[in-house]
Amino acid sequence: MFFFKYSFLVKLTFVVVFFGTTSFTPPSFQIGLLKYSGGGDWYANPTSLPNLVKFANHNLSTNISEDVATVDVGSPDLMNYPFVHMTGHGNVVFSEQEIQNLRNYLIGGGFLHIDDNYGMDKFIRPQLKRLFPELELLELPFDHPIYHQKYTFRTGLPKIHEHDGKPPQGFGLVYEGRLVVFYSYECDLGDGWEDPDVHGDSEPTRTKALQMGANLLEYVFTAK
Repeated sequence: MFFFKYSFLVKLTFVVVFFGTTSFTPPSFQIGLLKYSGGGDWYANPTSLPNLVKFANHNLSTNISEDVATVDVGSPDLMNYPFVHMTGHGNVVFSEQEIQNLRNYLIGGGFLHIDDNYGMDKFIRPQLKRLFPELELLELPFDHPIYHQKYTFRTGLPKIHEHDGKPPQGFGLVYEGRLVVFYSYECDLGDGWEDPDVHGDSEPTRTKALQMGANLLEYVFTAK
């Protein structure tokens, strides 16, 4: 499926359903989990994305498929998913072909959310520099729209897990005025999306994580 057309359809679908302007029943679409090489556990947090989808469908009136796709970073199928999530604790290695494929996806309208599950930071930053050597990974200000969708986070990302006890930070890569990569660090949103018995997080903590995740989806599907 041609990605520009798909991206437009997704945004139109979200706007129509969210604002209730018509009785048109939109088609379902999928989000993706990025599979990568290097030894890092890309498959961490298996219940996180399905739970986020359920939360968004219930609270944002989206119609996202609960069947989350797994997509290789070098696969042409990457173009089929308007939102792709990446997580893990360890090493990340992209081949030259994968770098080019991921760059084409992001330039063509795609969006990548990277969630450091503790231990990924020193590995993912060099890969992002290879991906967009002309860009700097910058911390987004608290007034950035990604923190002010349906749910407002006036001080940026919520703190879900302690990690090193540092404040959570949201970094971004902005290509030609559009945020194409959002990197959540010292936060662990994905852990907060998981089933309650996985990490034992309190319900308020899980709710904050899911609300911020919903903001990511809403921002991607409605940003101009």
